[in-house]
This record gives sequence, C-alpha cells and structure tokens, in this order.
Amino acid sequence: MNHILGFLLFSLILSAQAAEVPKVFYGEDDRYNIENSPDTRFQILGRSVAHMVKQELLAPAFGGVLTEISVRPLHERFNICLDQRYAKNISAGNCSGFLVAPDLLVTAGHCVWGHVSCAENKWIFDFRNDFIYNGGNPDLAFVSTEDVYGCKEIVNRKYARETTKNDFALIRLDRPVTDREPLKFRTKGKIKDDSEIVMIGFPLGLSAKISYQAKIIENDNPFYMKTNLDSFTGNSGSPVFNKKTGIVEGILVRGELDFNSHASDDCYEVKKCLETGEGCEGEDVTRITVIPELAPGMTPPEIVLPEEPDDEIDLGDYHDDLDGDEINWDCYINNENCSEEDQGTS
Repeated sequence: MNHILGFLLFSLILSAQAAEVPKVFYGEDDRYNIENSPDTRFQILGRSVAHMVKQELLAPAFGGVLTEISVRPLHERFNICLDQRYAKNISAGNCSGFLVAPDLLVTAGHCVWGHVSCAENKWIFDFRNDFIYNGGNPDLAFVSTEDVYGCKEIVNRKYARETTKNDFALIRLDRPVTDREPLKFRTKGKIKDDSEIVMIGFPLGLSAKISYQAKIIENDNPFYMKTNLDSFTGNSGSPVFNKKTGIVEGILVRGELDFNSHASDDCYEVKKCLETGEGCEGEDVTRITVIPELAPGMTPPEIVLPEEPDDEIDLGDYHDDLDGDEINWDCYINNENCSEEDQGTS
C-alpha cells in the first residue's frame, strides 16, 4: 500500500515489510480458520502456504524436534480492541508465501528486500490451529522443525510501486519440500471478469485463515487485478485462487487501510467496506503470470524510471524509506546494483 498514514500507524509494531500493505474486510468478515474451510479442497491446498517469521523469534525445543515461536496476543501486538474478532488469538509473523515447486516459494516483493531479509526470516508451513501446540503458554507456540525452512536465495524480485506497481518475489528455500505438493498456477491468459476467488494466508500474523467469499472487481491492468478480498497486513504474499478451478491466479500485495481508531477506548477496530468495494481502494493482487520463471512469454514490459528523476516525478514515500538519503533507483525499481544498505530491513 502507498498510504503514508498506514506506514506511520504501524511502524512501531510491524516490520518494514508488513507495514507496506494494510488491508480490511468487505461486507461481512468472511475469514475462516483453514481447518474449518467450507471447501475441503482448500484445507489441503492451504498446507502449501507458509508464514514468514523472523528468525530471532524462533528457538529449538524438545531436543530440536519442535521449534518454539515467541508470539503475542493479537490485541497486544496491534492494540486492537478486545471485542474485535480474533483479538485474543496468537500473532507471530509478517507475510505469507506459497510453494510453486519443491524448493521455490512465491511471496510479495516488499516482503523480501534482499539477501539480508532473506537470511533473517524463516518460512513455516502448517502454522494452523490443528498443527500448533502451545502447552497452555499464551506467549509461545510450537511447530514441527521439519516444517521450518530458510530462504537460500532470491531468484527474482520486483517492487515497482511508483510505476507498474509490480510486486512479487520468487525465492529458493534451503531444501526441497517433500511432504506436500506445490500449488498449480495460471501460466497463460487471465481470470474472467467477476470471477469468484479465495485467498489463504496469515492476516496480522494469525494462524492460517481462508478468505472465502470474494470476487474480481477490476480486471484490466496487465500487472494486477483489484478484488474485494477480506485481507490484512500479514496477507501480503498470500496465494489468491480461482474458486472454481483451484489454481493460483495471483499474489495479494496491497489494499485499504486496516483499522479505524475507536473514539473512546484508545484502540483500533477493523475497517469495514461495502461488498462492492465502493468508497474503498480494494485489494490488489499481482498476477502470477508476471513472474517470467513461472509463465514464460506472459510478462508485460516494465516501466523504468530515470536514475535522476526530474522535479515532475512524485517520489512519494520513497523519502520515508530512506529518510531523505540519496535514492538508488536501480535497486529500488529494478532490484539491480543493490548495496547491503539498500537491501537491509528494520
């Protein structure tokens, strides 16, 4: 998301990656725990969706068989009002991603900036209520160490928020995933207008949720489509499925601001939008076909800004990222010639 307000609101409680794209729900809140999905197909597909969690929050447990995750109740981490849905549930990481080959995972480009953030985060499969164990401790969660993977390298990444708004990363995991199947995805053409869609991910760092009642509301842009998915920070990188076929159509990347301040309780309530999306920005989904390694020949041409933009180009919140320092346009737009400082995250 490109709202400076959204970044400021959560900059103290989110990593830089997750703060980019706060989101919201449309009409009724149609999120379900993945194990309670109305469509059992997606319970199975959800096992190929992973949660990005900072390595510093993880520790070996029970002789290394399990991995301990330091978690917080959602209402504490985000100052959400206690009467909001899932407010007392545990919250862990920042982004979502999904398997497209045994050792390849797709996420949003703003979730993984470079080799530093690649190394600092782990990807956890089966972060869902029917697989998580906490032993009665609200500050800890335990998952199987076999379900925890590292990022070995970034194969390709784009984050062009000032031009095409292209936003994806294809990363290689530190070892192949052998106990679940990669997701099937579109390789040519595009989804039909008004199609029904489904999303699986980790909104606000919660255990896996499915957003089930949604559809395409704008479908003309070659790089992304606009939807009315119920999505939040943490859903960045989530796979968006064609509800009819079960194939991945795209990657959830940005949308409407998540929360409104509660007038009297000094906490935040989830923002509600009309089912049609009218009056709200909608939730943007990068098309899976823009990733050349996955859909050769389908990638539309990028727009490259000049290295020294003139005064007519609005730099937007690039200034917020760099605190007024000189911008390395080749890195921030094209992900090339990046220094370690350019690639670091906070």
